[in-house]
Amino acid sequence: MTPDSPSSPPAPSSPPSSALPASPLPSSRPSSPSSPPAPRPPVVGRRTVLGAAAAAPVLAGLPAVAAAAPAAGRRGPRLLEGGGDLGPNVIVFDPSTPGIQATLDEVFARQESAQFGTGRYQFLFKPGTYHGLNAQIGFYTSVSGLGLSPDDTTIHGDVTVDAGWFDGNATQNFWRSAENLALVPVSGTNRWAVAQAAPFRRMHIRGGLNLAPAGYGWASGGYIADSRIDGTVGPYSQQQWYTRDSSVGGWTNAVWNMVFSGVEGAPAQSFPDPPYTTLATTPLSREKPFLYLDGDRYRVFLPALRTNARGVTWGNGTPRGTSLPLDRFYVARPGDSAATLNQALEQGLNLLLTPGIYHVDRPIRVNRPNTVVLGLGYATLIPDNGATALTVADVDGVRLAGFLIDAGRVNSPVLLEIGPRGSSRSHAANPITVQDVFIRIGGAGPGKATTSMVVNARHTLIDHTWVWRADHGDGVGWETNRCDYGVVVNGHDVLATGLFVEHFNKYDVQWNGERGRTVFFQNEKAYDAPNQAAIQNGSLKGYAAYKVGDHVTTHEGWGMGSYCYYNVDPTIVQHHGFAAPNRPGVRFHHLLVVSLSGHGQYECVINDTGSPTSGTQTVPSKVVSYP
Repeated sequence: MTPDSPSSPPAPSSPPSSALPASPLPSSRPSSPSSPPAPRPPVVGRRTVLGAAAAAPVLAGLPAVAAAAPAAGRRGPRLLEGGGDLGPNVIVFDPSTPGIQATLDEVFARQESAQFGTGRYQFLFKPGTYHGLNAQIGFYTSVSGLGLSPDDTTIHGDVTVDAGWFDGNATQNFWRSAENLALVPVSGTNRWAVAQAAPFRRMHIRGGLNLAPAGYGWASGGYIADSRIDGTVGPYSQQQWYTRDSSVGGWTNAVWNMVFSGVEGAPAQSFPDPPYTTLATTPLSREKPFLYLDGDRYRVFLPALRTNARGVTWGNGTPRGTSLPLDRFYVARPGDSAATLNQALEQGLNLLLTPGIYHVDRPIRVNRPNTVVLGLGYATLIPDNGATALTVADVDGVRLAGFLIDAGRVNSPVLLEIGPRGSSRSHAANPITVQDVFIRIGGAGPGKATTSMVVNARHTLIDHTWVWRADHGDGVGWETNRCDYGVVVNGHDVLATGLFVEHFNKYDVQWNGERGRTVFFQNEKAYDAPNQAAIQNGSLKGYAAYKVGDHVTTHEGWGMGSYCYYNVDPTIVQHHGFAAPNRPGVRFHHLLVVSLSGHGQYECVINDTGSPTSGTQTVPSKVVSYP
């Protein structure tokens, strides 16, 4: 966002010396950053321009894939087959594919500025070595290698995100990803200037990584996991960042909130100045499922659960985990109904959602333990007629990964429900995981919900989500895209690693379960509150960004920030960013609130503790520990 009269946080340290047809691209088809100028200071307000291994054994206990047809005389629909073609918007390359760069450029031309468009693309690179490529990654575009290790697929070139489409402002570079590749950058440093919902997973950079746009303009991201960067990571203008279970050769600076857990080479703990929050290990992690090739056949690898994890999963030979052949998946295509998807699940198939948009008139119901729902190329679910998009039963080991849920025009009480109300089973040995599942209300058009995500199941692991009530785009307004709650956690023993939740009408996060933990939280309060009365919460001024239920006795959070930018009424006062019962078992480490250029103010950081923000200077107010 570009505010009326920007002011800036302290400057980062200096860096070192669609006009195309709509027809699908053929699946057979397959420049480097210049030296940076002096960095610009980071952003003040954001977003909108004002006014505008060898294959491991298959998991035991899964039913055999159903036959293609029922037995003679059997009633009911024809049984669905597993496996099959991945569709026209999954574009597969091998080192001998002609015209790879031209295909990459063609898709980028379509997707560079298509922030709320309908295009969805997945690039897959078969194992091997590629030379001279610059894969520029636009909206709703994912690029992945097809090896068991990132080093199986090496690109001598770059996988680039920059912000030329938005005048050098990277704060809207959402919904894109890079996974499971090794890069040898042309200039020695790869540029990945992203904001929310743009994961960088299982990557090996044989050089440095620059997280800022060319010109070092505003930036607001981001997330790295299970990656090795041999050189230095330069966040520069990035306001906040979370890095998990990785290895870095160095890290250059921090602006507001940089959080590391299980990262070899991470900077030492130093919050509040510089604002580094560093945990030696991640309490619990399990990497995202990924597609790979076993010979000439596709399989989906399911990484193993790790406790007190540190460093990458793939550095010492075959990664730990299991795998499933593609014929254990129903390969879904846009146009498939919820009834079809549910039939596949009832048959014992998993779901692979190929790129595109799926309208569902009833929930997709995941009722079987160990079911995998994996999206490619930002496959998007839109619930119609007020439906919930997807529900998960109170069962072990479900993995949801790599898709977007977009609210429909009719209000949905809930968009994503993990476990039914009253879920009580222990899933400690095999938790449900939610990874790179992003939720959006408005922006692509009017959409409404009461609550975006409800987590009722115990031991759920939420690993990188962005839950966003849109502040720009189409169908945006205090009531037009109303959604009161972002994430509500009722289940006990839930862990969130990389929680981004923004702009909800009431609580962005309401955490009612016991023994909850969050490592890294990023929030903005809703920009568009019309006046103080609209956000009044009883006697309190405003709803906290992160509220721990009054009855909770044990909770802990690390590296958490909330920002306000009340651009409709800059006189609005928010009492605090965080609210929690004052008990010894409820603990927070490294909290901050920021008023962006004085558009609204916070009176406190957490409860009644912490200095107020003031004036038009975008300077965080911080609390090192609470209580």
